[in-house]
Amino acid sequence: MAVVERFYDTREAMIDAVFEHTIEALTEALADGDAASFLVSGGSSPAPIYKRLSEADVAWNKIKVALVDERWVDFDHDKSNEAFIVKTLLQNNAANAKLIGMKNTAATAADGLAQCEASYQTLPTPFDVTVLGMGPDGHTASWFPHAKGLDEALSSDALCSAITARKSEVTGDCVERMTLSLAGVANSKHVLLLISGDEKLATYREALAGGDVADMPVRAILEQDKVPVTVYWAP
Repeated sequence: MAVVERFYDTREAMIDAVFEHTIEALTEALADGDAASFLVSGGSSPAPIYKRLSEADVAWNKIKVALVDERWVDFDHDKSNEAFIVKTLLQNNAANAKLIGMKNTAATAADGLAQCEASYQTLPTPFDVTVLGMGPDGHTASWFPHAKGLDEALSSDALCSAITARKSEVTGDCVERMTLSLAGVANSKHVLLLISGDEKLATYREALAGGDVADMPVRAILEQDKVPVTVYWAP
């Protein structure tokens, strides 16, 4: 298990650290090649980081931004991760980054899986930076506890998987999802898991202690040994 914990006294300090980690990784990737890949999650924790990154002086036109997961909703839906990333990250200097979304015109995520996978196969791999969050139920990406498709997402060699979560307070009504698989997340140079608050710290500690992955799917990325996971936490 390759987990590196970076805990901070304030969210501002954590934001600074995640910003520096991300910029350093993307700059290194661009120095080594013609393109970089940045995989991003939705949620309140990374929003201020994305807004700060949008103003960073890097070659955004050479960076492909793609989603870690997405609800199977259109861009104009208020729960669209793609729209959230456009509003927070693809602004200012980052406006000319290329965004690869997950939602397509297929009726269901399962029907749209092949097209999504084909799009993601165009990304530079291994992904240079992948940003994850975690819910109080122990999910990360769209790997929800005991979801339909979870086993496939954690065992597939493909980059993407279709998921149907069990409806809960965490999922809301949007239970149909597209997500990176475990293989997709692990095919990264840097994986950053962002959590905040005491409740999520307790959830993380419980996941780290081991147990059934189906109960707390974040365990899958914490227990794999292909890529280090840097866990960022602040109150």
